Amino acid sequence: HVQLVESGGGSVQAGGSLRLSCAASGYDFSVLYMAWFRRATGGEREGVAAIDTTGHTVYPYSVNDRFTVSRDNAKNTEYLQMDSLRPEDTAMYYCAADRYCLGTSLLLTVQEYTEWGQGTQVTVS
Repeated sequence: HVQLVESGGGSVQAGGSLRLSCAASGYDFSVLYMAWFRRATGGEREGVAAIDTTGHTVYPYSVNDRFTVSRDNAKNTEYLQMDSLRPEDTAMYYCAADRYCLGTSLLLTVQEYTEWGQGTQVTVS
């Protein structure tokens, strides 16, 4: 069972930056497909970044060029660098992981992942 713990959320003014971290344990991190999702109040969970086992990254248009996902296999940690933050980025951010890939076209979809963290709140004003 993979355990995921997010950190780094907080409140920031529009235009600012935050860096989220996701510490993983319980499995060989280097073979996990990893992603970040967010859910705004009243909204659905939306994939904002994914990184596969080779380091290939995927982003939706809404965050392209503003968000950067990375991973450090030596530290069993995934990161999300968020720049030029906007009020519409306000949400609970979740780390997700899975041992298998259903398909690269699904890396930003909820059904790709079976392991989830508890989330960290990001508020942009």
